[in-house]
Amino acid sequence: EWDRWLLMGLIGTAVGMLGFLIHQIIDSLIKLKWDLVENYLQVSKRNNVYLSTGQDGAIHMTWLCVLGFGLAMVVLSSGSALFICPAGSPSGLPEIIGYLNGTSIRHLFNIKTFLGTFVSCVLAVASGLFCGPEGPMIHLGALLGCGLSQLQSDTLGIHLPIFTRFRNSADKRSFITAGAGAGIASVFRAPIGGLLFTLEEVSSFWDIRLAWQTFFCCLMATFTTDLLSSSFCGFVYRGHFGFFEAEKRILFWNLLDMNVLAFIPTILLGMLGGLLGALFVSLNIKINKLRMQFFNSIPKLSLRKTSKLLETVLILRTLLMFCISAHLFFCVAAAALLVENGKQGITYLFKRGIHEEFGYASLCTALAFYFILSCWTAGSAVASGLVIPMLYTGALYGRIIGLILVSIFGVQTDEYGAWIDPGLFAAIGAASFFSGVSRLTISLTVIMVSMLS
Repeated sequence: EWDRWLLMGLIGTAVGMLGFLIHQIIDSLIKLKWDLVENYLQVSKRNNVYLSTGQDGAIHMTWLCVLGFGLAMVVLSSGSALFICPAGSPSGLPEIIGYLNGTSIRHLFNIKTFLGTFVSCVLAVASGLFCGPEGPMIHLGALLGCGLSQLQSDTLGIHLPIFTRFRNSADKRSFITAGAGAGIASVFRAPIGGLLFTLEEVSSFWDIRLAWQTFFCCLMATFTTDLLSSSFCGFVYRGHFGFFEAEKRILFWNLLDMNVLAFIPTILLGMLGGLLGALFVSLNIKINKLRMQFFNSIPKLSLRKTSKLLETVLILRTLLMFCISAHLFFCVAAAALLVENGKQGITYLFKRGIHEEFGYASLCTALAFYFILSCWTAGSAVASGLVIPMLYTGALYGRIIGLILVSIFGVQTDEYGAWIDPGLFAAIGAASFFSGVSRLTISLTVIMVSMLS
């Protein structure tokens, strides 16, 4: 079995490298977008645009600049998903689950699907849409598991004469399962969480040998991503090879002494997560039914694909128009929360010691808009994941509950009241909504513990 373990290690290493690459490209594109906006503001100030248009005019021009960059990314992202890899839209995760449970799906594991999903994922996340890279990373990990185990491609005309004994449906399914688990492990730096996710959500065909091999694959993926991230930032070598910085991978690491009273709002958040999760799923199903009815009523295929592309453009335009209105008229903090990329926004919401940094107006406004728009985005024609939106939505209402406790009891500085912190309940709320939407329990708990402690 040495060749099977070797192949599992190679798949995990490849998925870890891919996860590192995706995160670096997304971060670089986001930085490039805001650097261009900053340069535009500096040029406008030098040319006295502020004096000629006023502050509101300058803000409008800045938002139009952001809108232009975002729309360009969305058009390329949606075009990649629609015209290069129809099997990769929107996330690929349902298709992977279907395949691993006995459903045959055409073009799910070819090179065009891999390239289209990769491009669509990085551009969709970097554009500012309410989505994350988790679902596409599971699909891409499964693609690598399939490709490296079979070592043949009809598209490229490649049929290598090694590992030929694994060219059967049972072994192929095992390597795809391991690749999918490595994808989730690379995203969250949680090898045990990746294993439990595949066990709980993805595949129905398991034995103890496959469990150990999948865990080894997930471990290699996590280690590779961490090792490369320790050395490079924005593809620039930092000279810290092998130095794993806690703040680069852990959102929330300082522990608090807990009080039994903390279980009361925790139970409330659990119930709220279940109710809102059920509402989210129900609303998303209705939206997708309407979406399918509308697009299926368009007889011409090219016009149908163009209409799907225009829908993603409309989603981003709605987001940015709301941010402009919120910034100008009623809630600057809400606009700031919505315009940030998901990972950075979650970090802000989880932060402790800033009890009244965000008020009720900004949190409630951001929650309502984020809930609706992320529900609309899920199922649109881009390769995207739902984990970041689920964590973000839960963190918003969790922080609201924490803020209510602060309003009742005040800011507590002693050790017995330190648990009354909106950042703590933002983390609990994130887990509750994630669980309410996905119906995951054990793997979710492990993933959250890996992320937060």
